[in-house]
Amino acid sequence: MAPPTEEAQRFGGWPVHGGPPPEGSVAWVVGVGARQGTGAAVARRFAAAGLHVVVTGRTKEKVTAVAEDIEAAGGRATAVVGDAGSEEGLRESLAVVDELGTLAIATYNAGGSQWKPGILEMDTEFFESVWRTNCLGSFITGREAARRMTASGGGVIMFTGSVSGLIARPKLAAYASAKFGQRAVAQALAREFGPRNVHVANVIVHGPIDGDRLNSAFPHAKDSRPADGMVDIEQIAETFWQVAVQPRTAWTQEMDIRPYCEEF
Repeated sequence: MAPPTEEAQRFGGWPVHGGPPPEGSVAWVVGVGARQGTGAAVARRFAAAGLHVVVTGRTKEKVTAVAEDIEAAGGRATAVVGDAGSEEGLRESLAVVDELGTLAIATYNAGGSQWKPGILEMDTEFFESVWRTNCLGSFITGREAARRMTASGGGVIMFTGSVSGLIARPKLAAYASAKFGQRAVAQALAREFGPRNVHVANVIVHGPIDGDRLNSAFPHAKDSRPADGMVDIEQIAETFWQVAVQPRTAWTQEMDIRPYCEEF
């Protein structure tokens, strides 16, 4: 194989010089749940930039609501029910992506901070389920996005990472191992497909996310934090967009975002 820098010279289209993707491009957001969640915020941001967003998640009512919100705001979106933990679960979403046009951006946001009181309380089924959602789904989505992007000349693949992908704790052993794996998938994709004009980035969110998932499960969590002490979902989405439009002279492969008060 030609050296990476030599191979890269064959590519001249987006995102070599950065900026928004070509008009009519498709964005695929996997792992969309509640309207006030990270996946939904990312989908809205991409739609606001003019992309046709394929909104994929496990719950029909939720993905439909997010797509309707986007269309009500003047954007374009198609809701597709899909389970990121298997190839079959994403087959319909990929068919819709292929039907709509050229895939420019793929974002993997499925998963969440699944935990148990300790390792002894984690059965094998739980461990495998967490791995499927956070790691295997990342691999499937990344592989299929890379397949399409290399065929069309380039694109951007991004993952919602976690500080648990850097530091493992007993209650989060299953989740951490899956997020460590996701980080490895992102690095491997970046090394293989970066020279082929596919920008791969892992965005590590460090701190509690100010969205429906956390606020519904722990209604008083926000009260125990300092002012502006949670990660704003719209700012996460804006970070994804800013990474997506970088030129290849300064591509981000990994970054972390956290509120000012989060220790590290």
